Amino acid sequence: MNLVQQTMPSVAEPANGRREFLRGTAAAGIGALMALADGEAQAVGSGDIQILLAAQIAEALAVTTYTNIIATSPFFTRIPVDDQGYLIAARQEEMSHYNLEKSVTNQDSPFTKFFYPQTMFANAQVTLNTLVTLEDAFIAAYLVGVRNFSTNDLKVTAARIMGIESDHRTLARVVGGDVAVQDGGPITRITGIQGVSESASPPNNNGYERTLLFTNIAQTAQSLLPFVDITLASRAGFNTTKTFAFMPFTPVLPTELGDFHSFAG
Repeated sequence: MNLVQQTMPSVAEPANGRREFLRGTAAAGIGALMALADGEAQAVGSGDIQILLAAQIAEALAVTTYTNIIATSPFFTRIPVDDQGYLIAARQEEMSHYNLEKSVTNQDSPFTKFFYPQTMFANAQVTLNTLVTLEDAFIAAYLVGVRNFSTNDLKVTAARIMGIESDHRTLARVVGGDVAVQDGGPITRITGIQGVSESASPPNNNGYERTLLFTNIAQTAQSLLPFVDITLASRAGFNTTKTFAFMPFTPVLPTELGDFHSFAG
């Protein structure tokens, strides 16, 4: 069984498998993911808040992932400076996304501690597989926003963030070929959320972004549950002896030209 099959529920999982997945503590987890904030906040609907809260959790997970790659992964110091720059900038961008979403929901992420696969930050192959898996999920999540948000401003904002997550997925695949021999590189194949080992060349291997057949935010929330729920983390083969905390900070984006500016664009 490969890493992603251990990590994430299959996007083609039958309905009865999904029902089983959501039982017990998983049901509590999905409830927290789908908890509603004030439905009048920023004059957006409760369905919008659901999507934004799930996105906040995803962004908190992303920030935590990039933070620990930069701070603790041995391979990070041995990849080229431009690859390091991508990871550093991605951390800033994910934090900016989180802050933007929090400005609408007016609340923090319901989850601030995360589980990861065994050897997540020590093994470059595991790290990149997981990173691409997460970016796959984030892309699909923001496409749910494009589909389901109630206003055009929110739809366009979701598309703007999705484009950045797509950059991150491609750049994560670029890193594979630059991993040093002593860290198991070069990494030539990377497995994302669909459980398929794909060539890392070319890194931009999508003609169209993958929706993963996600049509509602509950599917996105389900894909994140192993990272937040200890029972499902254990079932997925994650390391449940340690959690990694989300540590918010004030982000600085690489250029003002790429800042948010406003919901009007």
